[in-house]
Amino acid sequence: MKGVQALKLIKSILFYGLQFTWGLPQNLAGAIMYLLQRKNGKTERFHYGIVTYIDKKNFGGVSLGVFTFVCAGRSEEWMHDTCIHEYGHTFQSLLLGPLYFIVVGIPSFVWCNLPVFAKQHKADPGHYYKLYCESWANSWGSYFAKDTFLEEKYFKGKQNKA
Repeated sequence: MKGVQALKLIKSILFYGLQFTWGLPQNLAGAIMYLLQRKNGKTERFHYGIVTYIDKKNFGGVSLGVFTFVCAGRSEEWMHDTCIHEYGHTFQSLLLGPLYFIVVGIPSFVWCNLPVFAKQHKADPGHYYKLYCESWANSWGSYFAKDTFLEEKYFKGKQNKA
């Protein structure tokens, strides 16, 4: 049993060590946002991450390293699936480090907020997940959380089974 606990400790040290060195820019931004938002919403752990639920209209979710922020007051299914999706972005941060904002953050922000794309997302909720970094986040989120999505729009195909 001690060997399993030691392995978990080593994995945690490596995960957080990489996030707060290699992935410092997004984790620093996430820590600042967390400090500003933690009093405004419920916060809980989600595997290796921290999820803060904030009450803000027209907001879905954002992941900044180990810090995830999702809109409170939505359905349990939506929050479950969004936490898994955002957790996938946490692992993209781990892989990409300082390139995360360029490879994932900026394309995701434009894809989510540019009116021409937002209109398509409203017409077809699954459309949002067609962008490479969003479908990738779904795959990795499901894999690393060892969980499946409840709503099909998140994963129109094979899912990683828990």
